Amino acid sequence: MDSIVDIKSSRRHFHSACTPRQQSHHHKPHSSHRPSPHLKNMASLSALHLHTTPLRRRSPLSSDPLLLSSISLPFSSLSHSDFITIECRHSRIEAPSIGIEIDVETRTFEEEEEEERRVLRVGVVCGGPSAERGISLNSARSVLDHLQSDYMRVSCYYIDTKLNAFAISPAQVYSNTPADFDFKLGSLAWGFPSLSDFAEHLAASVDIVFPVIHGRFGEDGGLQEILEKSEVPYVGTRSNECRTAFDKYEASLELDRLGFFTVPSFIVKGSESNEAGLAVWFQQNQLDTRAGKVVVKPTRAGSSIGVTVAYGVADAFKKAHEIISEGIDDKVLVEVFLDGGREFTAIVLDVGNGVDCQPVALLPTEVELQVDDGRDQDVIFNYRRKYLPTQQVSYHTPPRFPLDVIASIREGASLLFERLGLCDFARIDGWFLPSPAPLSFSGQKFGRTDSGFVLFTDINLISGMEQTSFLFQQASKVGLSHPTILRSVVLHACKRFHNLSFYADKPRYLLGRSNNSPSKQSFQHEKLVRKVFVIFGGDTSERQVSLMSGTNVWLNLQGFEDLEVIPCLLAPTTSLYKEKGGMELCMSSTSIWNLPYSLVLRHTTEEVLTACIEASEPVQAAVSSELRKQVMNDLLIGLREQQWFSGFDVSEEQAVRYSLKEWIKLAKLVQATVFIAVHGGIGEDGTLQSLLEAEGVPYTGPGVQASEVCMDKVAASLALKHLSDFGVLTINKEVLRMEDVIDMPISRIWSELTSKLQCQSICVKPARDGCSTGVARLCGVEDLGVYVKALQDRLLRIPPNSFSKAHGTIEMPNPPPKHLIFEPFIETDEIKVSSKSHQLIWEGKSRWVEVTVGVIGKCGSMHALSPSITVKESGEVLSLEEKFQGGTGINLTPPPASIMREEALKKCKQWIELIADTLQLEGFSRIDAFVNVDSGEVLVIEVNTVPGMTPSTVLIHQALAEQPPMYPRQFFRTLLDLASERLRSMSTFTAMKFSLKCPLEEKITRLFCIQLPQLLAKTWMFVGPSYIGHSGSILDIYDILFDLAGEPLSGINGHYA
Repeated sequence: MDSIVDIKSSRRHFHSACTPRQQSHHHKPHSSHRPSPHLKNMASLSALHLHTTPLRRRSPLSSDPLLLSSISLPFSSLSHSDFITIECRHSRIEAPSIGIEIDVETRTFEEEEEEERRVLRVGVVCGGPSAERGISLNSARSVLDHLQSDYMRVSCYYIDTKLNAFAISPAQVYSNTPADFDFKLGSLAWGFPSLSDFAEHLAASVDIVFPVIHGRFGEDGGLQEILEKSEVPYVGTRSNECRTAFDKYEASLELDRLGFFTVPSFIVKGSESNEAGLAVWFQQNQLDTRAGKVVVKPTRAGSSIGVTVAYGVADAFKKAHEIISEGIDDKVLVEVFLDGGREFTAIVLDVGNGVDCQPVALLPTEVELQVDDGRDQDVIFNYRRKYLPTQQVSYHTPPRFPLDVIASIREGASLLFERLGLCDFARIDGWFLPSPAPLSFSGQKFGRTDSGFVLFTDINLISGMEQTSFLFQQASKVGLSHPTILRSVVLHACKRFHNLSFYADKPRYLLGRSNNSPSKQSFQHEKLVRKVFVIFGGDTSERQVSLMSGTNVWLNLQGFEDLEVIPCLLAPTTSLYKEKGGMELCMSSTSIWNLPYSLVLRHTTEEVLTACIEASEPVQAAVSSELRKQVMNDLLIGLREQQWFSGFDVSEEQAVRYSLKEWIKLAKLVQATVFIAVHGGIGEDGTLQSLLEAEGVPYTGPGVQASEVCMDKVAASLALKHLSDFGVLTINKEVLRMEDVIDMPISRIWSELTSKLQCQSICVKPARDGCSTGVARLCGVEDLGVYVKALQDRLLRIPPNSFSKAHGTIEMPNPPPKHLIFEPFIETDEIKVSSKSHQLIWEGKSRWVEVTVGVIGKCGSMHALSPSITVKESGEVLSLEEKFQGGTGINLTPPPASIMREEALKKCKQWIELIADTLQLEGFSRIDAFVNVDSGEVLVIEVNTVPGMTPSTVLIHQALAEQPPMYPRQFFRTLLDLASERLRSMSTFTAMKFSLKCPLEEKITRLFCIQLPQLLAKTWMFVGPSYIGHSGSILDIYDILFDLAGEPLSGINGHYA
């Protein structure tokens, strides 16, 4: 009992993502090892792995002192009737406790001391006050995913817009945006009274901080200064140097002083009205004062927030003051627009010994902005183009520049890194101006080449770290995987701090798992590695989201040593559907590329395909290979001296092209499981499933028939029509051919639609496309005319507020759909999250809300995850950004009790499971619906059998809300294993089927495979879970029906009553 008392009394010493842990002897001394006493809401933080300070206890079977060192808290409310369970090496102890179950791992003092010395504790700090705080979550997620290992332990912290600091669960990092949890931080996280208390906590709890706050407070030196005052080691540049480099105007002056060419600029300050001075600047730079083209951007708001184009002095001055009045910044930079210039960005990595700076620029990336048919001539690399995967921008690594220009960019970026006093890593943006340059440059400054001029414009001290960001794109091109580049950055930072140099001097085998780790090679040697083909792409309007989904699945599954995961691009073709040419045409005309590591990390599927083709061209391949070798040699000069560097782990491989038929044969030959991440098209309409099933290749997600039905939104509604008596409703639909919509008078179409649907507001969407493109609310004839005109003109997007009701940008399907669905627009209660108070605002008038629910499991016994309430920020239909752009869109998971009662939530999940089982879903799917918050009644919108699997998708949020939480890597592995289990079940059923010797064989097969699951859904409603038992599963109903029939099925004799 004494040891139980010790555990209770030592709670203040716990360390996790949120709590401190006592420093071991090799850490720098502090005046006190005590954590901040102000941590609050301890009991409410979920699913944490806690580590206590060493507690002495004697084992009953040994005289050696043991350490109670590892405690896991489940995500549940605490009850005083629960017990503490202590699992020791020699004993198990149970005793009444504070209401949590604790599994305690025991170690000797020597083992604990060695563990302390081996594990580097990294504190990731994300969020911040800037508009890029959502992107900061994405960066934190990458750091968590790729650094977390047996030798690096990652804790997560969050800074809100008011600079309040919180310790958060890693689960919150997988949110789409901070608004997902801002309103519940008081009950979800531990808050610190002040930033100094926060720094004190970090000093006691982590070895090194990895700041991933983009923009203000993260890159302007604010956070760094606080950490310096508390002597907390951190990754990245020091505070003074941050202040200079982050301010675009100050940085420009410093660049000029250091001897670099710069873009002519003018500063506009909030307290001054210097329009006359701006006019003089226009004249000095030979710009027309009425129409001269310039770029207007904040000086201290990151690289993409608030950037716009202006014409003439008046327009430039007006837009500058708009930025100031909106509170984005109080200083605004006006720069000459570099017509004819080509934009680039370069990652710089310091590979020195921690004392001497040895910067190496990786292969730069060219940023190519796309112009739509002569429109949008003022395109700039803004927030939307940077973070949303559309064809508005293309990246080329290495850039399509002359070799002397590439060499100049690399040399200049490295030189700039050193002269500005930057640390560890940074991203430097700039422009290449081909000769003859639009501006006249004089003097002997850096940047002049035979081919033109190189100008550096922006210094990004904390580069974005999304999965396919520039950091990972450029690193992979020179042999560095996601984990390796991040570990290199962190361990280099450790070299700069004497008390942390121990970690940087560790033997290279302690760095954790890599593609070439001994354990993985052992698996391969023993032939235990299982192959997984992750397929994504296609030619539907959601192919870019498919690329994000496939990349995320591929990266997560790579962490399993018993898996060899191969990313596969389904290349776009003119038609991938089962029309006209039939299945054989699809098999022969469709190409699939098995991709090497670096070719996956692209912005769009078109980029991936282009990279595959370019890599197969001898001249281009030779140039890229030579550039790669140059960078790798430069890196090796420094890295070979580092004890922790175990070598480059991304090899230079070529993509391999197959026809669809060849690819499926290959999958069968190597016994691969196919993870389907193709949204829409053959990936979701049953075509790919049918082809794989014919060859006996296991695949994820629902089977052929369920895929066919759910892809057809009308067919899915009809299949669920009979459930209306049980709380499941469907929306009336009208389907029209697009050619009829174009040919008929708009007024006549509108009149007929409103008459048949009995409504005055209509939702339009493509009949067989995904859930996020071409969806719009129409409130009259004029709106319908705008939509039809966009289809006729084959617009790629409809600009914001083109309809009578406010809305954001609407991405349009390309090619245009053949059929359109029209249905009544369902009015739901508006839900808002206040940007100032972070409070949830909901009036609850209609009592209906929109939800999306993931379902997972086996056919007939699907389990509904916790629903997510979708919050629309830019209109009344969820935009593509709100669904898939990192850091955008709000999802409330689970539904707050203030909106939906527990009983209604329970019923809602029951109806969702009924829908899933009726439609014969299996593996996983997503069901979108409207739900009545009082009754749980469900109005089905659509069913997605290959839902989005992007890093911040709601499926991940919902899996993390399970008990216990299911993290992404485990979630995707579960989906993969379900596919394998289904194959085994299919094999068993096939064997049973062939053993049947009666003429009713086909009827029995159809009964079991198709008709019975639909019957069972209704049976469940009548007999109820009380008759079936606590599980209420479909398998239980099978038993009931067999009992009622009076005679069981015999697989041997083939008799069925």
